[in-house]
Amino acid sequence: MNLKNIQNVYFVGVGGIGMSAIARYFVANGKKTAGYDKTPSSITKELEHLGVAINYEDVVRNILPPFLDKKKTLVIYTPAVSKNHTQLNYFLEQQFAVFKRAEILGKITESTFCLAVAGTHGKTTTSAILGHIMVTANATSFLGGIAENYNANLILGGDTISVVEADEFDRSFLQLSPNIACVTSMDADHLDIYENPEALTASFIEFASRVTQTLIVAKGLPLKGLTYAINEPADYRAFNLRIESGTCLFDIATPSSIIEKISFDVPGRHNIMNALAAIAMADVYGISLENIKKCLETFKGVARRFSYKIKTENFVLIDDYAHHPTAIYAVESSVREMYPDAEILVVFQPHLYSRTRDFIDDFALALNKFDAILLLDIYPAREIPIPGVDSSWLLSKIENPHKKLTQKNNLLKDIKNSSAKVVVMLGAGDIGVLVDEVSNELLKELRYEI
Repeated sequence: MNLKNIQNVYFVGVGGIGMSAIARYFVANGKKTAGYDKTPSSITKELEHLGVAINYEDVVRNILPPFLDKKKTLVIYTPAVSKNHTQLNYFLEQQFAVFKRAEILGKITESTFCLAVAGTHGKTTTSAILGHIMVTANATSFLGGIAENYNANLILGGDTISVVEADEFDRSFLQLSPNIACVTSMDADHLDIYENPEALTASFIEFASRVTQTLIVAKGLPLKGLTYAINEPADYRAFNLRIESGTCLFDIATPSSIIEKISFDVPGRHNIMNALAAIAMADVYGISLENIKKCLETFKGVARRFSYKIKTENFVLIDDYAHHPTAIYAVESSVREMYPDAEILVVFQPHLYSRTRDFIDDFALALNKFDAILLLDIYPAREIPIPGVDSSWLLSKIENPHKKLTQKNNLLKDIKNSSAKVVVMLGAGDIGVLVDEVSNELLKELRYEI
């Protein structure tokens, strides 16, 4: 398959964060682009503004005539789409060229010098930092989140260097052949796909074997490569960490040099680790340390990664994508670091029945560290309910007495009734939409009070 010969591209699940980045890429390359998604969103609206024709009802008649020509049309789908999807099955039955998103990403990047970021946590922030640095080399970056500097999940550059997120879900990252790669973490996750942690580890080992030039790993992971760490011996080491006026400052030792007083506006030790991984990858590629430092100082962050929705002297609302116990611990630690004396309320929407079941005790321990907890119903995504697995079960596991189940229509009232002055909303489901609704209402009241 030669992508240059493709005239039309149709996406099944075009509004997904990874899918939409590829859709933007094809639009930028002059391909006629259309697709299906379940519901309208800010992402689908932006795609429509770019000229992507999107339909929201899963029926074959919604597929526009140009995209029914199988000789000229490439069909891309996300594994998150149901196997019973009508449009997808039509394309399969009619023997269109149908590929998973990961296969196409592999195809797009196979002729480039590819820098890939893997790991169960930190992929999006690390790849966004790296993409921001690699703009200096005219790289094209495919991101799993919205980079604030570009208000997009695609940083469009040339066609010789690429930065990609190497997603372990559905073993997608095994479609890539990276020249330089990093692995940020290997915590057990996606056990609905891998069945056990050993299978997940084996998949990361296989990914590592695909790296043709240099592998960079967080120190302590069971992989061989250049290492990075904070305040301990490693090939790339961050040290002398401090916070001044809300900004993180730190120094870095590389295998051959030291960078002093890096200024970084994204809070948390886990984000310094993400920055360190990006620094190592860019340094190995050959970006000057001076340019790397300048880029870190101008990096604005990623939407839904410790994103301030409200930040006043009297009230703070933070939005974060964290949906795994390890990520929740990292967010709680970062919030405590920034607001050591404040009462902190967490609003959490569990993501997937299987993940909630597999990590129920770990979720309870992580959420227990907050001063108060509001739990929303589980966001099912691609799954059907599992008997006995619900937010009430998770709530029963949390020892903190300041806990409560809530519903979307009661959430604003429950937040207002809390005495907490710092509120953190966490999850990978539609809480990302809900946080905007909540922040807009709270901002109206704050303006009225002022």
